[in-house]
Amino acid sequence: MITIKVPCSSANIGPGFDVVGLSLSIWLTLQVNIVTTTTTTDTTPPPHTLNCNITYEGEGASHVPLAADANLITRTALYVLKCHGQRTFPRTTHVHIVNPIPLGRGLGSSGAAVVAGVLLANSVSKLGLSKDRMMDYCLMIERHPDNVMAAMMGGFVGSYLRELDPADMERKEIPLAEVLPEPAGGINTGLRPPEPPLGIGHYIKFGWAKEVKAVAIIPDFEVSTATAREVLPEVYSKKDMACLSPITGTSGIFNLQRLAVLTTALTRSPPDAELIFQAMQDKVHQPYRKHLIPGLPEILASVTPQSHPGLLGICLSGAGPTILALATHNFEHIAEMIMARFKQEGITCRYELLEPAYEGAQVIES
Repeated sequence: MITIKVPCSSANIGPGFDVVGLSLSIWLTLQVNIVTTTTTTDTTPPPHTLNCNITYEGEGASHVPLAADANLITRTALYVLKCHGQRTFPRTTHVHIVNPIPLGRGLGSSGAAVVAGVLLANSVSKLGLSKDRMMDYCLMIERHPDNVMAAMMGGFVGSYLRELDPADMERKEIPLAEVLPEPAGGINTGLRPPEPPLGIGHYIKFGWAKEVKAVAIIPDFEVSTATAREVLPEVYSKKDMACLSPITGTSGIFNLQRLAVLTTALTRSPPDAELIFQAMQDKVHQPYRKHLIPGLPEILASVTPQSHPGLLGICLSGAGPTILALATHNFEHIAEMIMARFKQEGITCRYELLEPAYEGAQVIES
């Protein structure tokens, strides 16, 4: 029996668009049982697609596919297995998925699934891959490192993709369909998948003050990452990217200024609420996504450390629609105020009080 646990994650954290991610304490769990003895012969057809039986409970249970070549977790695992010359799961593998992470809400559900799939392949076939090497496989599927890096490594994480050398550059834009092809009939799907280059992504873990917790206010509707990215401009103007100092008259890069402060401000105890609140402002993605999330501008503007003692900062979690509020106390009041504002738009919500998942993804064998 193998248990795989992967935390959810929140990307961007205000000014850190596509740069920082925070793992949080809602855990996707896989309970994996490999039957090593069987009375069937090698010529007996496997009882389940690609030798894998999937059962599922939790978020999305009514519509998440349970075929091994269709479920994101097992498709990811099959990609890794095929890169190592294995076309199927060991006979017979049972994967029970328990998923409390809301789907399409900006809490890294797909990133957690990709990480879980890579860990699943590494575990069932004893590939001996390090977390760093497993991240290369994750980044072939999830091309933005913020969610998957936080989910794999844990904590508050900054990451970047390295510039590839000329040989690797030929493979840099491999179509995702070549990595995770649509199911087309069993073991011949994706016959020769591309292996990832070494060391695609790099990261650093930032500190985190022990007092700081995250309140996730989760609306009851989804915003797909693809839709949220479509509303972003292809090119940002100088006005979008810069701010004008009233003192010096010189321009500075708005998000970079704040991110440089935020990554240190969140490590200090006691936290400086005014410093963190201002450092969590953003001009790169939140202003463009306000039409996808009714009430977003009003919420971001009206919930402040002055109006809600205990609050440190507030932002859209990933692509949304979840709102992430960092705070040291008064958690329920902060959540209820934001939920009340959403209710004015006819939107119901729930909230979760979360802490950083410092250890990241885990594999437990028993």
